[in-house]
Amino acid sequence: MKSPVFLSTLAVLLSCAVAQEPPPEMRFSIGYVDKTQDPGTNFYRYACGGWLKVNRIPPDKTAWGPWQILEERVWHQLREILEKPGRPVADFYASGLDTATRNRLGFQPIADDLTRIVGLKETSELAPLLAALHGRGSGVLFAADVSPDAKHSAIYALDLWQSNDALGLPDRDYYLTKALAREREAYRAHIVKMLVLTGDSAKSAAQQAEKIIRLETALAKLSRPRQDLQDSLKNYTKLTVAGLTKAAPNFAWAEYFKALGAGAPETVIVGQPEYLTGVSKLLKSEPLADWKIYLRWHVISDAASYLHEAADREHFAFYGTKLNGQPEQAPLWRRATRVVDDHLGEALGQLYCAKHFPPESKTRVEAMVVNFHAAFRERLAKVAWMSDATRQQALGKLERFFAKVGHPEKYRDYSAIEIRRDDYFGNTERAAEFEWRRKVARLGQPVDRAEWLCSPPTVNAFFMPTQNSVTLPAAILQPPMFDPALDDAVNYGNLGATIGHEMTHGFDSDGRQYDADGSLKEWWTAEDAKQFEARAEKIVAQFNGFAPYPGMHVNGKLTLAENIADLGGLLIAWDALQKALTADPAKRQSIDGFTPEQRFFISYAQSWCVLERSERVKQALLTDEHAPAETRANGPLMHMPEFYDAFGIKKGAKLWLPPEKRAVIW
Repeated sequence: MKSPVFLSTLAVLLSCAVAQEPPPEMRFSIGYVDKTQDPGTNFYRYACGGWLKVNRIPPDKTAWGPWQILEERVWHQLREILEKPGRPVADFYASGLDTATRNRLGFQPIADDLTRIVGLKETSELAPLLAALHGRGSGVLFAADVSPDAKHSAIYALDLWQSNDALGLPDRDYYLTKALAREREAYRAHIVKMLVLTGDSAKSAAQQAEKIIRLETALAKLSRPRQDLQDSLKNYTKLTVAGLTKAAPNFAWAEYFKALGAGAPETVIVGQPEYLTGVSKLLKSEPLADWKIYLRWHVISDAASYLHEAADREHFAFYGTKLNGQPEQAPLWRRATRVVDDHLGEALGQLYCAKHFPPESKTRVEAMVVNFHAAFRERLAKVAWMSDATRQQALGKLERFFAKVGHPEKYRDYSAIEIRRDDYFGNTERAAEFEWRRKVARLGQPVDRAEWLCSPPTVNAFFMPTQNSVTLPAAILQPPMFDPALDDAVNYGNLGATIGHEMTHGFDSDGRQYDADGSLKEWWTAEDAKQFEARAEKIVAQFNGFAPYPGMHVNGKLTLAENIADLGGLLIAWDALQKALTADPAKRQSIDGFTPEQRFFISYAQSWCVLERSERVKQALLTDEHAPAETRANGPLMHMPEFYDAFGIKKGAKLWLPPEKRAVIW
């Protein structure tokens, strides 16, 4: 998530938002630095203060910074592609813009599902119904997926997990915490409003809302807290279907798997067995009539954004405004663009890359990956606390690491999907069904390690532990994240830190549990694991102390993996920069009065120049494994003597972390 171009005045920003024009390109700028701030007190405010003073969050956003600005520019680039007719992606996009047809249809697109739910007569009939919903992307009650078996990563397996989509609120804590009572009441009112739109009376809708929230609260109590989902080993249980049936006997599993297209699998991977056991008990103890109300609600809520304007507006009023503080909904064209990217991502990405991703960018970034690989190898070879046995395994894992840069070598073929210009919801359903059939057909088959799990226009980067690979989509390989016109210090502090971040995810609190093949396996000695955990605990303690929202602190356990990766990524990027400066001493010169080392750290901090709505921060502190932007900008630097040296920061400064509290991991 990285760098900034000065949006010179608020008027420019607001005029762009009103005119729906792309915002100005954002680049690294010393003009963002607020020299009235002390870098040792709050480096984020020092590096970003000038930018923060002149920017505001657009009314259709919950946050505004380099990642959001680049994403907005990418949406405009995609819009230009989608508005040219003659392609399936354009027809899909046009169906989203056709509000006249959507308004005429109302709730009709989901009528068959609602009728099927009303017709349920026995709890045993839930199995094929849930299979149909899950096969179209729903996560109602629990979630199913096909992915590499985490302990045998060369083969695809069927996974069952507790699902956040089983809940209408963002997380279990929203049901169980007194401080979130206001959000629960707003959710209750939202359910009533939406059900009234379907034709229910206000009295009936209120009664149904009570039952929905009661069932969801019961499911929330069964769910593991988010920080407990961070440990892959503890969220892996392989069961036979007989074993699953014994653990959760009140659900027709064999019928479910058959209807799901999975046949009769020998085994399934269950993330949280106690959750399914609890669901099974609830299916027996709670009336079928209440489950029908719950399922009906989730079908309506899941579809709302693709239906008529009244349903779409009410859905946004709660999830966008009430929960995230976003005053205005994004324009329809941008919402439709996102939906096309979600469902036909590689088809749209192929068109995007042909126009916006030059081959030389791919070549240069791949060279950066090679440099970072070498820098990490040297750092692993020198880690003092790691035994030789574990070190050799770590080096072996690094050698097997690979990067996917820009776009897939072979794009996915979506020609089997029927795309109609007058059927927006149907297009999403058929695309989701196609994706599930593609996945489930691979059960028991060898894993395709070349597969991409995101589209090329995605503004993000990913590490996939079961593949031991990093994905760097085309969309992030441009300013402000990567700027070929700027010096190495800036690019290494921005995209470089991102590359290093993703690489070290293979060695963070969870990633270290995967071996060189990407399989869950304990390859650390017990003493090395103890040493690692002691160092990681220092980061937990540090981040637990940050309070970016009144009365709420960062969850150091929940955010641990990302915080370790931020620190590791910076260390690797720093080493790579020093190699580049040593290889070409002419590069070791000040620019705009700042040394390369200073520009490196400023570039990293400016990658987090983000304005966020308080509602978004509040929700993220409960649900996001990433810490808020300001803490990500400041937190990792406090463990780096190189940062203190670059800016002459001494003991006594607010950001000064005593050496005994610093985490020396890599």
